[in-house]
Amino acid sequence: MPDLWMPGATRLDIGDHAPTDGGPAKAVAHVTWDRNASAAEPADLVPYETLVTYFGRNPDGKAAAPHLLWDPFTGRLTQFHPADSRSKSLVDRAGGTRTNRAGSVVIQVEALFFPYCRVDGRVYARLRDAPCKGWAALRDWVHAWGVPNVWPMGQPTDFTAHRDESVWERQGGWYAHAHVPENDHTDPGSWPDLADAPAPGRPAYEPFPGSGFFVPGRRSPVIAAMHARLVAVGCGRYRTHTDVDVWGSGDRASYAAWQRKLGYSGDDADGIPGRTSWNKLQVPRV
Repeated sequence: MPDLWMPGATRLDIGDHAPTDGGPAKAVAHVTWDRNASAAEPADLVPYETLVTYFGRNPDGKAAAPHLLWDPFTGRLTQFHPADSRSKSLVDRAGGTRTNRAGSVVIQVEALFFPYCRVDGRVYARLRDAPCKGWAALRDWVHAWGVPNVWPMGQPTDFTAHRDESVWERQGGWYAHAHVPENDHTDPGSWPDLADAPAPGRPAYEPFPGSGFFVPGRRSPVIAAMHARLVAVGCGRYRTHTDVDVWGSGDRASYAAWQRKLGYSGDDADGIPGRTSWNKLQVPRV
């Protein structure tokens, strides 16, 4: 199992832990939006320590604390909740989906940012234009918890809402705050890419490891990545989302569902990956 507390992040446990409900693993992208600025009137970025104090020690801030506060200009990270606990950064109305709990994990990340913030004399209109230091390590830790490196409702590119509760309920991956049901925020506006560009000659997806790779008890990050993709394409037949990197009966049932979705039947939909179905699943390189 990955670390409950992200390696390299400052741990500031605020307590008030509570379980999630299970289901497709998710992450939610927020920006802190501490000040309203514009191209004509930019404003200095709020100090990182101010937000750490707010989320970590202020009663109002604790009531809305994410899992992680990330400073994209320095790479600093502070974590307030362990990965397997819900946090409280989303509005959760009575009835309907339990937004903060709707997944095996729902890891929420607040980037220290607002549009037209000024840092060292330079103004940044979009988060993705910032240095985004520490992003790769953060992304990889979230991915290790089974969150697919995909945006089920599309990568955010502006401050408009795109919400679909059925997608939210059924698909794992990264969601903008602007995508989450029952909420009215439209952040983060942009976000760094979820996958590195592949090096020349290096495939973006995991090559087929051979049918003999898929035996009971096999542990591998490739299996965790496959698990996430099967959930993302609507073929998850898992009863639990623990040991996501170990091949077991849930993986076989889920892969059989994928094979049937591709049109296979009988012995060709036995749940053991073959080269053609594997290549079509597009498991991200790990």
